[in-house]
Formats: sequence, structure tokens, C-alpha cells
Amino acid sequence: MKYSDDFFDERNDLKYASIFGVLCGLASAVAAVNDIGAAYIFIAILIGNLLVFKIDGLHHVITLAIFVIACLICGIPQLSLVVLLICILAAISDEVGHETISKVTDNGLLNLFFEYRFVMKIVIFLLAVCGAFSFWVFIYFIMFEVAYVMAGIVFEKLN
Repeated sequence: MKYSDDFFDERNDLKYASIFGVLCGLASAVAAVNDIGAAYIFIAILIGNLLVFKIDGLHHVITLAIFVIACLICGIPQLSLVVLLICILAAISDEVGHETISKVTDNGLLNLFFEYRFVMKIVIFLLAVCGAFSFWVFIYFIMFEVAYVMAGIVFEKLN
């Protein structure tokens, strides 16, 4: 999704933003229908972004539509509403903190915490420790987050 956002935000290129959005939606849906932890994470991020109005471009709408349609067709694992709500609140906290904390404080540690969206990382770790899903979900989520950051670096270097 990082590539999709950067193509849209940095280059105003809806075509490539949409292509990468479709790929993101498909990949996220494949993960969500095959693993309960991925379902919690991707559905929570989707709902969290919807609730804080971060779905702000056609490329986001396309990504959302692809994800939802694929999940509806293929089915997702049965989710606990409590666990999903915890993940949604973490996603919302990360998004709100990411957008606002640097505007209200110069605290470097707090800014770093929300710049790299650590609320969700901590919540996923705690849920894995508590047995809501496999600890591998946490490991894969960290790998996903590293890939997201690296995608931003690659985009900057190549574009």
C-alpha cells in the first residue's frame, strides 16, 4: 500500500497508485482468508482507516473494494469481536497519533513511537502472547512493517 500511496501523493499518478492498490488488496485478502491473525490485522486496519477518514483517494476505494469482494467470495475465518475491536482501536490510535502527535509535541520518543505506528505492534504482540493467534503472526506483522518502510525508501530512491 505504501507504493500506492506514494504514487498518488507524491506523483499524482492514479494509474500506478491503483495498480499497486489492486495488488495490495489481493495480497491482503489472500492473507486474511487463510490466516485468522492476518484477518484481524487487515480488517482492523481497513476499519480503522475508514473511521478516521484516511481512505481519501480513488486508489484507496479500489483497494478496499478488491479486498472486501475477495474476502466475501472466499470467506474469512470466524473472528472474535473483542479481539477485532482491540485491533481496530490500535489501528485508530496509530493513525490519529501518526497524523497529530508531531503537531502537539516535540518529544522525540513520542514522535518516533507514532511515526512508526507502535501501538498496533504492541497490541499484536500482546494478543499473540495471550493466544488470540499464533506468535508467528506477530513475526510476520513485523516483517510486513519493515517491508512497508523499505517500500517508502525504495520509492524515494527510484522516483
